[in-house]
Amino acid sequence: MAPRTPICERLGIRHPIFGFSHSVDVAVAIAEAGGFPVLGLARELPQEIPHILDEVQRRMGDMPYGIDLMLPSRVPQAASIDELRGSLPGGHVDFVQGLRERFGVQAPTKPSFFTTQVRSEALFNEQIEAVLSSNCQGVATAIGLRADLIERAKARGKVTFSLVGSVRHARKAMDMGVEVLVAQGYDAGGHTGPVGTLSLLPQIIDVAEGRPVLAAGGIGTGEQVLGTIAMGAQGAWLGTLWMAAHENHTPSALLRRLVDSASEDTLITRAHSGKPCRVVRSEWIDAWQQDDAPTPLDMPLQQVLTGDVFASMHEHDDPRLIYEAAGQSVFAIRGETTVAEQMAGLVSGMERAWSRLERLMA
Repeated sequence: MAPRTPICERLGIRHPIFGFSHSVDVAVAIAEAGGFPVLGLARELPQEIPHILDEVQRRMGDMPYGIDLMLPSRVPQAASIDELRGSLPGGHVDFVQGLRERFGVQAPTKPSFFTTQVRSEALFNEQIEAVLSSNCQGVATAIGLRADLIERAKARGKVTFSLVGSVRHARKAMDMGVEVLVAQGYDAGGHTGPVGTLSLLPQIIDVAEGRPVLAAGGIGTGEQVLGTIAMGAQGAWLGTLWMAAHENHTPSALLRRLVDSASEDTLITRAHSGKPCRVVRSEWIDAWQQDDAPTPLDMPLQQVLTGDVFASMHEHDDPRLIYEAAGQSVFAIRGETTVAEQMAGLVSGMERAWSRLERLMA
């Protein structure tokens, strides 16, 4: 029988599996299968967030779910993407234009976060107000901490989560009152730190002072989930795996890349956002690793520089260039499936691992 940990009881979920996704369809399916979905809204157009949350609340009903925001520091108070384009270094602009010509990048035809928005305090404030007004049970921050957000979320009865990549980050989150620590190791997709999951997790548990700790980074099987629970975690946080779900509506070229990739085909680069971010490599990412490539700009300028290309490769399903944030758990993606099948596989993996352990200990 698959384990249930105290945080399962606290949140009202059947399984200690937390699923991060940008897809509402994936989030709903994870909730229906007994996990705790965390919907990422850091890439959504501000005017769309209220409508997305209305849909989530309608479809979730009483099922628990969380919302994840990215709130980095050292961003402008307010800025427009057109203003910042004028401040980009000429050498970087020329380099990216050369890549556009070399790869025949088509212009995106639809507006998106990456072509119209700039991460700024004004944008974050809009996102925060929308999330606090929703009926989500959890609020998570992936980059950046806001003491006022944590305080206000807790006052509304929401459980607060913080993804941390070091003991220092964990202590800072605890000082602000965060209730659940997510130990996100080097193996993770997206913005991540330099310490591997298996090394980071026991350090975060050691300083957590009894708070629930979740394990994140490189986890794609039920056996891994149970292993982290055996180490003291109360559950595992998965993100990459859900990109193989039909409900994610992953572009076909990206799905093919994920299926064909091994853990070694992911790497940490600043070329996506300006901050260290693990992605599955493509010819676009490889071009930024070459000796003639400039050093990526800091966030948010790197997105201003390259956001239209990222939007284009996804809109046009470009098989040479398309990439996405992805962790070393990409090894667990073997083809398109469904969230229900993935959740069933994770649960059965935990059960197999538990039975194996019982046999070994007999």
